Amino acid sequence: MHIALPLNMLMLIAICKVLCILIVIPIMVITWRKKYSKIRARRSEKRTVVGFFHPYCNSGGGGERVLWAAVNAIQNRYPNVHIVIYTGDLDAHPDQILSNTEKVFNYKIKPKIEFVYLHRRKWIEATMYPYFTILGQSLGSIWLGIEALNNFVPDIYIDTMGYAFTYPLFRYIGGCRVATYTHYPTISTDMLKHVYRRVISHTNNRVVARNPFLSAAKLAYYKLFGLIYGWVGRRAEIIMVNSSWTEEHINTIWKCPLKTHKIYPPCDVKHLTSLPLFNDDEKSYSIRIISVAQFRPEKNHPLMLRAMYELRSIVKEEVWEKVRLILIGSCRNSEDETRVKDMQDLSKHFALEENVEFKLNVPYSELISEFQKATIGLHTMWNEHFGISVVECMAAGLIVVAHASGGPRADIIVTQPGSQNGFLATEAEEYAKIMAHIINMHPDERKAIRMVARASVNRFSDEIFEREFLRTIEPFFRQKQE
Repeated sequence: MHIALPLNMLMLIAICKVLCILIVIPIMVITWRKKYSKIRARRSEKRTVVGFFHPYCNSGGGGERVLWAAVNAIQNRYPNVHIVIYTGDLDAHPDQILSNTEKVFNYKIKPKIEFVYLHRRKWIEATMYPYFTILGQSLGSIWLGIEALNNFVPDIYIDTMGYAFTYPLFRYIGGCRVATYTHYPTISTDMLKHVYRRVISHTNNRVVARNPFLSAAKLAYYKLFGLIYGWVGRRAEIIMVNSSWTEEHINTIWKCPLKTHKIYPPCDVKHLTSLPLFNDDEKSYSIRIISVAQFRPEKNHPLMLRAMYELRSIVKEEVWEKVRLILIGSCRNSEDETRVKDMQDLSKHFALEENVEFKLNVPYSELISEFQKATIGLHTMWNEHFGISVVECMAAGLIVVAHASGGPRADIIVTQPGSQNGFLATEAEEYAKIMAHIINMHPDERKAIRMVARASVNRFSDEIFEREFLRTIEPFFRQKQE
């Protein structure tokens, strides 16, 4: 009797809590939605407002190229639309951001843009969450999204970075139409396989991979997160993905293939394919290998240095003296800058400092110059979602050696004889052997691959991206006008 009473009380308390949640949460959602609807109604200007959620809009990577290409497309098609960019780049003035966009991507964006500066960006940084990182970042994106919504309520919300946990917030509370351009799923079936097989990677550290109990716990955590991620992802009304690889994973996890559209990201192929192809004599007898990638851990720059170390042992000394690896990329923050310093130290450890150069945040004109002087384009990221830099290297006339996974393997590189436009590799030794093979090729063989590569990249042009992007989001604008 004495035991039954407390149990009954506990059950009663639990039921009351559940009822409170079921009643209070809907009331809060309705109240907040009315608040944001009133804010939208009080606007002095009745133009459609499109809000782009891109906290790193000034970073200069492939994701930023998609953002500014989308902004440019909307400005050209709908000149009366008001565009808002939610950014966490607090140290960058709007004029500086637009100037950097033109310098890096060659997009001349009209200055009729409003930047909403977000002060909570640190909550989506991986460094904030040493454990349960993807969950922490996802919850942090909700906190950042609340700040964005409180600062400006758009009519149409377009996330161009993949923060799916913000979609219910903007759709159900903000009352916005929601679209996404997803570059990379927050969690993928490949990540689950790595944990299940206990493979060490940058998303599965050595301690977890070696412990069967920790691996089992992490697998359960990933599966639960995947269910939640799928639910929030399905809240987007229009889903755009950048490659066949991303499309496959998004369809597997979000389970909404009928509203998912594959739109390859914009690449500067029109300008790059028009550049003259320099022969070996015009390249000053140097053998330049370039990589264009942000200095992020997943880009796997150490693999490039290990490949160079292996290359040194299989080419003649007089050939090695001509070889230069040029690492071109941008840094988002102090962690990326530290990563560059670590790469410089690693190149010294491998005695490669005379053959490796680091070029950070280079202007577009210098990038073009590097493309023209180079022979080989190098890419080492495992499961790269697409590979804009891979396409641009091919368009500029380089012979690309890319990682045999993700977008490069599924959408870009063809290795069959007769239609070969590049090479695929996985390990450092394989990269080195392929680079040595390219160096030792007859010039006519190299030219044949370069010409096929150039001819294969037209489907990734700015023009095709703009056309497909506008066609996909057109229903939002049509419904708004109606």
